[in-house]
Amino acid sequence: MRVTKENQKKIKEHEAPIKERALQMYMDGTKNRSKITRKLIDEGFKVWGSNGFFNFRSKVNRWLKEFEIQGINPALAEECEAVGIDISRVNHAWYKGKYWSINFKPDNNGPSFEQMYQDHIDAIEQHTFKYEKIKREKQDDPHLLVVDPADVHIGKLSTSFATGTDYSGDEAVRRVKEGVQKIIDYSSSFEIDQILFVAGNDILHTDNTKRSTTKGTPQDTDGMWYDNYRTAKELYIDCLENLVQIADVHYMFNPSNHDYMAGFYLSDMIKAWFKDCKNISFETDLMYRKYFKYHKNLIGTTHGDGAKHQDLGSLMSVEAKKYWADTNHKYFYVHHVHHKTSKDYINVTVESLRSPTTTDVWHSMKGYVSPQAIEGFLHHPTKGQVARYTYTF
Repeated sequence: MRVTKENQKKIKEHEAPIKERALQMYMDGTKNRSKITRKLIDEGFKVWGSNGFFNFRSKVNRWLKEFEIQGINPALAEECEAVGIDISRVNHAWYKGKYWSINFKPDNNGPSFEQMYQDHIDAIEQHTFKYEKIKREKQDDPHLLVVDPADVHIGKLSTSFATGTDYSGDEAVRRVKEGVQKIIDYSSSFEIDQILFVAGNDILHTDNTKRSTTKGTPQDTDGMWYDNYRTAKELYIDCLENLVQIADVHYMFNPSNHDYMAGFYLSDMIKAWFKDCKNISFETDLMYRKYFKYHKNLIGTTHGDGAKHQDLGSLMSVEAKKYWADTNHKYFYVHHVHHKTSKDYINVTVESLRSPTTTDVWHSMKGYVSPQAIEGFLHHPTKGQVARYTYTF
């Protein structure tokens, strides 16, 4: 639809009662944006041009953010309303008085840590945690399915105007859900008795309110840090609830360089969410290399920005020595570089995974362009890795 003044007026009129209902829920004590969005959808509301839950929630979040800022900066809100400026987009402002001209930054960085904490508590309290234990039938020819959505970078911004491709939080979610489902479809002809879900590995693009990585490198970002965190949380929950219907899942978290803190908080939250689910186990500590034994397979995972590939086999023999002698097939799945490599070292195959994300401006300029994909692997109890699955975008 062409965005004209007439259409803008129609959209505003259409969304007025939805906005009013969202603010009413907020004033009545419901602070969780996702919960408000779900209630609105249940009540039959739909925003103009919305193509899904996440777009609707983004709209709700913008309305509530405007409302919160108006309470903190009423004079600024009044002036913005008078001249038609979206207050949620104001990052700096000038106040020109009789004797002084003051440059200030409005308090519009979103909810405080306390608000975020309460938001997640509300989400947990509304969740029933009634995951009935799923009883599995014994299989004649079982396999392990490794599902590894690597380097998703929720919050990363890429535009076709600057890089030739578009990437956003919504696109990241779409790709991961589609890719994970395709890995499931590709492996459906095999019996699966266990799933290894590899999490972390730059699931989030930034690690703070300043739109930078853990070490402070500025990033081109899509959306606010708290919205990206919530998006990642819901994505992981959806993936796990889907995978656990197939087989028991072991969730293994790899800390990473873009979101060392936020990635850990996210995985710790996911562990709490599924704490009463007997069919999902968790490994969410901050060990940089982790190991998983499946019969005669020993699988290591790490982000890939630490030890060199050629040293991973030696590290595995020391760090996983209780499994070393009892396994014949040893693999290390690494991330970070966003492109495919696979090399056999002494006793260990080291394989780096592709990422579903497109390049940002800096990587595009440098020529770091690789196929985008979600990958998975199939392991036989005694024969090792017997299949690779790649779904490209």
